[in-house]
Amino acid sequence: MDSIKPWKFVDASGTFRLEDPQHTSYLYFPLVNEAGMMSVVTPVLNGDAKTGQHEFLLAPVSVEDLHANRTARNFWVNVEGVGAWSATGNSAAQIADSEQDKIVVEAGFLWHKVTCENGRVGLRAEITNFVPPAEDRLELMRVTLTNITNHPRSFTPTAAIPIYGRSADNLRDHRHVTSLLHRIHCHEYGVEVRPVLSFDERGHQPNSVAYVIMGAEDDGAAPVGFFAALEDFVGEGGSLDWPAAIISRLQNCVPAGTVVDGYEAIGALRFKDVTLTPGQSHSYLLILAILPPSIAKVDLEAEEKKLVQKYASIPRFNHFLSETKIFWQDKLATLAVETGDSSFNLWMKWVAVQPTLRRLLGNSFLPYHDYGRGGRGWRDLWQDILALLLMETGPVDGFLYSNYAGVRLDGSNATIIGSLPGEFKADRNNIPRVWMDHGLWPWMTTQLYIDQSGDLDFLLRPQAYFKDSHIYRCQKIDNEWNADQETVQRASQGEIYQGSILEHLLVQHLTAFFHVGEHNNILLEGADWNDGMDMARQRGESVAFTAFYASNLYQLSQYLLQLEHQGVQQVDVLAELMLLLDTLNVPVNYASPAAKQARLADYFSNVARRVTGFKTHVKVYDLAADLQLKADWLFDHLRKNEWIQNSAGYGWFNGYYDNDGNRLEGDHPLGTRLTLTGQVFPLMGGIATDEQARQIVEAVDHYLFDPRVGGFRLNTNFGETLLNMGRCFGYAYGHKENGAMFSHMAVMYAYALYERGFVHEGFKALDSIYRQSVDFPTSRMYPGIPEYFNQRGRGMYPYLTGSASWYLLTLVTKAFGVHGVGGNLVLSPKLVGEQFDPDGNASVSTLFAGRIFKVAYHNTVGVDYGVYSIRQVQLDGKVIEGDWQAQAVIPRAALTALSADQPHRIDVELEASVNKNNSN
Repeated sequence: MDSIKPWKFVDASGTFRLEDPQHTSYLYFPLVNEAGMMSVVTPVLNGDAKTGQHEFLLAPVSVEDLHANRTARNFWVNVEGVGAWSATGNSAAQIADSEQDKIVVEAGFLWHKVTCENGRVGLRAEITNFVPPAEDRLELMRVTLTNITNHPRSFTPTAAIPIYGRSADNLRDHRHVTSLLHRIHCHEYGVEVRPVLSFDERGHQPNSVAYVIMGAEDDGAAPVGFFAALEDFVGEGGSLDWPAAIISRLQNCVPAGTVVDGYEAIGALRFKDVTLTPGQSHSYLLILAILPPSIAKVDLEAEEKKLVQKYASIPRFNHFLSETKIFWQDKLATLAVETGDSSFNLWMKWVAVQPTLRRLLGNSFLPYHDYGRGGRGWRDLWQDILALLLMETGPVDGFLYSNYAGVRLDGSNATIIGSLPGEFKADRNNIPRVWMDHGLWPWMTTQLYIDQSGDLDFLLRPQAYFKDSHIYRCQKIDNEWNADQETVQRASQGEIYQGSILEHLLVQHLTAFFHVGEHNNILLEGADWNDGMDMARQRGESVAFTAFYASNLYQLSQYLLQLEHQGVQQVDVLAELMLLLDTLNVPVNYASPAAKQARLADYFSNVARRVTGFKTHVKVYDLAADLQLKADWLFDHLRKNEWIQNSAGYGWFNGYYDNDGNRLEGDHPLGTRLTLTGQVFPLMGGIATDEQARQIVEAVDHYLFDPRVGGFRLNTNFGETLLNMGRCFGYAYGHKENGAMFSHMAVMYAYALYERGFVHEGFKALDSIYRQSVDFPTSRMYPGIPEYFNQRGRGMYPYLTGSASWYLLTLVTKAFGVHGVGGNLVLSPKLVGEQFDPDGNASVSTLFAGRIFKVAYHNTVGVDYGVYSIRQVQLDGKVIEGDWQAQAVIPRAALTALSADQPHRIDVELEASVNKNNSN
């Protein structure tokens, strides 16, 4: 095997090309649409297609299935005088000798093409797959075969796509029994499977969903026959990668109108024999569809013919392929960068598509993401909006507002989230779990929204609360509630209770502030951001996220003062919540964990079922003072009690306490213990003093930076399985949450570094991830950012990761310095020298005030960050007057006066000047 060739970008749209993809395992590519179709394809067209956990057209796959199973999309030709050949490169003979085919993958937003050429067979196959951005739940596939010899080639073509047709739960739960429910119909253009029942954890349900594989030739000709039962296609002793129907050229395919009941199904479509002259091509159009009950209840054969007419012709296929490309390019047009690295600019497009993919896929339905059953988590709802605020042309405040309906009055939140905005459900199987960090993210996202929009009044909008059987922060059960009740909090008279968005934020932060352990940090509960810290529920504490709550409390107090400055003198809050606004009535001794816990228990008992619904008027200034006092106390507590100075002279913050009440980090007989998470939030939130920040950077560089895995590891090697801390310490070191280069926290670390003025260090963190990602011989992944890099540097869990949103946020608002303050646009560049092109230019296009702006920085003097300042700012060619230095401010009114129908340009001229405020 030759050395591994990297993928390369081949155009300005981000299309990439990879030769010999069959030499790399675990590659896959997502194909999705807003209608709910979710497909994934590999270079040999393995992968699955589904609309949800209980509607899989193709058999569900985890990542090891990509090479272990054989249930791939396939297209076979049996060539006269040569024998069987898979146009997808997926036959037993081709897998055994992967050098006989020349295979190339080419992919863009969001389409995938495989070219497979074989000189011995004399054919080249070009196979294109995509999911059109339409209302239909289907995947389209075109197979074009070309004779590459100088003499005629005759062959028998057969499309072969196994149909699974049921819930993922049935993969090992009654796999055979559920096949007995199959009713398989062969229509004129394809094979349809409609099980009469489904049964899984939902019980026995009548089924009206149909799973269909249809196809036609490029001249519109229908298949000449079908193999509908999988065992008939495979044959006795055969397999899907060496099936008897192909190898033995079986002619016992069945005609349209055939019905087969009670067997595993396959959409094997036999087309008429073809002879191609030298250079001649012939195409086949395939439709892989999941037809919903609204269609499946009517005349299915007639509906399927409509789909064939709509999609299965070369002009129609090309139309929808073009439409797909335009749809996704339009999605990405609102955010783009131009730096001195053209590969980075295009790579960022693939990072930019990832938040949308996670919105559509959640954290499920891709091969590595086999732990989810659909939907997004609470944290995902808020962090994905970070990217939407920079990219989405429509209003985002509706998403924000609806998400607040998932908050419980005990400060926890719904963990089962529906597909519609604001749709929350009771926890599955009555098993709750509380992540202690969940209360943080709504404010961070809302703060960005307010800064971008200037909409402080958003805090005053009323919203309902979530209610189910879980009370006392999910530590007790409300036996008066049952699963048939609506999931909404009611007041004493039965009316739905609503509180302001501000009140929701207060509930989340105040309950956390009082919910402390013996060291006076917030209890870890089921886990924090790191799901692996899940075995310290009784005595574990998350110092890291206590710091985040502290900074949030401070920020909330400052925005309340802004609200007062705008004329809002008082707000109404739930009367019961006054227990936690203790400085306004009966103060609590914050130094006493027991006193805090007692006050919280009192509050819990008052909101366990129905609340009074009464509200108390609170002066905004007094409310801000209460929050600031709590923040100040936490800042002081963390600085004094959680700072570590080890024997080697390095300093950092402890991040956790274990379930035995012991500090997790510091010197240890098995080696130094340090977590990146424990440093990010004291840095980001200002808890670390300037001197502590400097020491943190030195310690993290010394103990955690590893260029072999793309940057900063999540923790040092603790050297043992910590059953009193979490399952992550059972993972081998360097994998996932145990010491991998975990992109999410590494990017948040970069954000914190920029925030604290460590600009070159922040760039180093971002740049390391990028360079590891595009180093294909090591990372073995398509363009984008993965969840993490493992011990060997391979990119793991691609596409669905919150780190994509954070990378975009950090690059745009910190490195390029394009962000909002009170709705005004602030330009505060923190670009380092190598980010400019050879002419000294760097630009970012992003959304602000409902308009697309291209902000172009011109560093013609060629100086690095720290020794440039802003000389001049032009908006659409007109100079904006101001005495600029480190930053420039453009009033919102000047922006909203511009047309929203076209992009606008802001040019920023930089000049050399030693500015101490701009340096570390």
